[in-house]
Amino acid sequence: MNQATQRRADRREFVARLLAGVPDALVVTGLGSASYDVFAAGDRDHNYYLWGAMGGATPVGLGLALAQPDRPVLVITGDGEQLMGVGSLATIGAKQPKNLTVVVLDNGHFGETGMQRSHSSLGTDLVAVAKGFGIADAFATDSLAGCDDVIRRIQARTGPAFVQVFIEADEPPRALPPRDGPFIKNRFRAALGLQPF
Repeated sequence: MNQATQRRADRREFVARLLAGVPDALVVTGLGSASYDVFAAGDRDHNYYLWGAMGGATPVGLGLALAQPDRPVLVITGDGEQLMGVGSLATIGAKQPKNLTVVVLDNGHFGETGMQRSHSSLGTDLVAVAKGFGIADAFATDSLAGCDDVIRRIQARTGPAFVQVFIEADEPPRALPPRDGPFIKNRFRAALGLQPF
C-alpha cells in the first residue's frame, strides 16, 4: 500500500475494537502512543506497558509467547518503535510462535520525538520486511474491517502474524498508564499466577 495515497484508520477506535475482540490476550505495548491507546481502551492486569524501552515491545512479546504458549500474545506498537527493534522479527520468523501477533500502528512518523517522518513513510515496506524475515502471515490494513481480520487470526493461533495498520498522524489526548515498572511487572505476573520478584 502506498503511504501517500493511503486511507487511515482511527487509532483509538482500532485498538479499542481489537482489545474488545480478544479479552484473554496478553498485551505488550510499545512506548508512547501505543501505550496510551491501549490504556485508553481500558486498563487490564494482562496489559504490560513498556516505558523507555524503544525497540523492546516485539522481543518482550516474543519471549512471553514462548513462555506462555497456551495464551494469545498481542504486541501493539508504533512504526518507529518497531523499526528500532526490527531484528526481533527475524527471531519470530525462526521460532514461529503460533500464539503471537504483532500490530504496528503506523502513522509514518516518530511521534514521541517530534513527528519526524519515519522510514515507513520514506519507502520501507514493513509487510515486505516481516515476510522477508519468515512471517508469512503479514499484511496491511487501513480500516476497522481489517481489525476483524486481526481478531480472527489471534483467536485461531495458526502462526505468527504481523499487521501494519495505517493510522492518522494525529495525537489524541494522552491517557497515561501506570509508570511504576515494578508495579506493572508484579501485577502482570500475578495475573499469570506467578509470584512477584
